[in-house]
Amino acid sequence: MRKELLRGEQVIVITRQQPRMLIGPVLAFILVPAASAFACAWIVKGGPGKLLPVITSEWNQWLVGACLAVVAIVLLGYSLPAFIRWRGIRYILTSGRIVARFGMLRRGDWQVPLAAVRSVGIKQSLLQRILRSGNISLDTGHPGDAVLTDVPEVGTFRSFILDAMAELPASVRFESGRATGTGDDGDFSGPTGYPDAALPWHMREGGRDER
Repeated sequence: MRKELLRGEQVIVITRQQPRMLIGPVLAFILVPAASAFACAWIVKGGPGKLLPVITSEWNQWLVGACLAVVAIVLLGYSLPAFIRWRGIRYILTSGRIVARFGMLRRGDWQVPLAAVRSVGIKQSLLQRILRSGNISLDTGHPGDAVLTDVPEVGTFRSFILDAMAELPASVRFESGRATGTGDDGDFSGPTGYPDAALPWHMREGGRDER
């Protein structure tokens, strides 16, 4: 991102989605291996044979293998992909733009110049209100608003956006509308103008985004 910043542009804040989407994958990561270990121990002790006499000890290796296969499917097919999806989403606010980046291997992004934003709205479900997250919609005057979903500390993030819009110099003229495309997995740097704070965001004063 250092080489992609416009002249005089500064990174204000970088955040990811609120991690509530990881609740299910984390529970699966913990509970499924535990249940599988219990099932394997029960199989080795002859539990299936007590329920169904037709099941002999020769079946044990196949039943244990089935338990391990279930664990591998859940972890590799559910928990790990969910974590990768969450890890691959970043929202970047600069002094001139809002950038949303998606994906780790296959990258994509969209950008909205702050000068093109007419209004900034917030929508929250009940769960989002409890977790202090929400969806931020950016009205650019074009059909279909740009939406940042599950932004943590959504009220504070909107305040950062409004402050950055208010501080735009009168001479700045961005091309209105949204631009779509892909970008390199670069680093974000530059002075922010905001002090480091205990927020769920990476805020750096002239540093590099730590991953």
